[in-house]
Amino acid sequence: MNILMIGSGGREHALTWKLTQSDLCDEMFVIPGNAGTATIAKNVDININDFDAIADFIAENNINMVVVGPEDPLVNGIRDFLESRSDLDGLRIIGPGKEGAQLEGSKDFSKAFMLRNGIPTAAAKTFDAESFDEGLEYLRSQDLPIVLKADGLAAGKGVIIAQTFEEAEEALRAMLLEGKFSKAGSRVLIEQHLSGIELSVFVLTDGKSYKILPEAKDYKRIGEQDTGPNTGGMGAVSPVPFAKGDFLEKVEEKVVKPTLAGLIKDDIPFQGFLFIGLMNVDGEPYVIEYNVRMGDPETQVVIPRIKSDLVALFDATSSQSLGTAELVLDDRFACTVVGVAGGYPGSYTKGKVIEGLELDQNATVFQAGTKLDGQNTVTNGGRVIAVTGMDNDLEAALEKAYKGISGIHWEEMNYRKDIGQDILALM
Repeated sequence: MNILMIGSGGREHALTWKLTQSDLCDEMFVIPGNAGTATIAKNVDININDFDAIADFIAENNINMVVVGPEDPLVNGIRDFLESRSDLDGLRIIGPGKEGAQLEGSKDFSKAFMLRNGIPTAAAKTFDAESFDEGLEYLRSQDLPIVLKADGLAAGKGVIIAQTFEEAEEALRAMLLEGKFSKAGSRVLIEQHLSGIELSVFVLTDGKSYKILPEAKDYKRIGEQDTGPNTGGMGAVSPVPFAKGDFLEKVEEKVVKPTLAGLIKDDIPFQGFLFIGLMNVDGEPYVIEYNVRMGDPETQVVIPRIKSDLVALFDATSSQSLGTAELVLDDRFACTVVGVAGGYPGSYTKGKVIEGLELDQNATVFQAGTKLDGQNTVTNGGRVIAVTGMDNDLEAALEKAYKGISGIHWEEMNYRKDIGQDILALM
């Protein structure tokens, strides 16, 4: 079949890399893609939120399946739009409709859904500009540290963990009164801080049945030892040793099943990925957030661990036969290290020539913020590449990833040197 991937990041490169390995994939297109996807598929220069142009391209190129990578088009209703086109009848779409995408698009919607369905999560209240003073009073009644979350999409940067009341007040004022995150921060959740170890669990669901994919732990902060500002993700590891056995059973029983049951009860169709951000608090799972797509850079460690044909799994998802599909996983460790532009997550320069992208078979390079400039591949974003190593041993997998990324260079390149070290210390 002909498949269209929507997105341009490392997540989309990793998914495209896996989909093109399937005998079921005839032609692969990516909108808009990057320099990495251009080596294995055909990039198409269309904006990911130009739904009319995307629909026309699907019709003109006999596309059978669309996989939506990033959250923006999902929250904006791309599935609903494509399903409304009579000339696209029978199109398989991986990604939920606009209502289901509110699990990620609105922190307030998501929190209410969790509480309504008895899903363990931190206590929280939502405030807007008109209730700013009430928000300050609520802050004063809470223990520190305290978490403030922009209600809408903020590119992974709308969460602030305040250590003092003054810091919390400044953050609340910046979001609600000064427009720090524009419309995304017009409402803010003030949320109880949970202490524990974070990890992510990924679920593929057809709306009735589901498959739990490999879990992963990512590293958000720019600096080693988890210091500095949050980023979109500086690395990831899968599997997560402390998440084995009883804990994952608790996740399935206390989080996955009630989440899917809640979607059915609320009559919200959902076909695609459900990314559950969790905190392991003394052995108990608490949901920090839902996302309605795969994570980045978690995709770069989760997808390489899936041995099954991903096109077949997606086909089963769209036909609501996922329950009978086979999911075979690779037991090896996968570790990815992200290379970023100098200055990221603040201001940075694009257009730096990248050298050394052709690695040996000991590691895999997934490109993100890259584009072709003549014969050169150049930087075109903050997070530029992710290099993934796999091995039976976590330390060996990390060694492969670091050896791979050490051979890639561009001016002012930066990456963390401590990915996975916290897990090694626990083993």
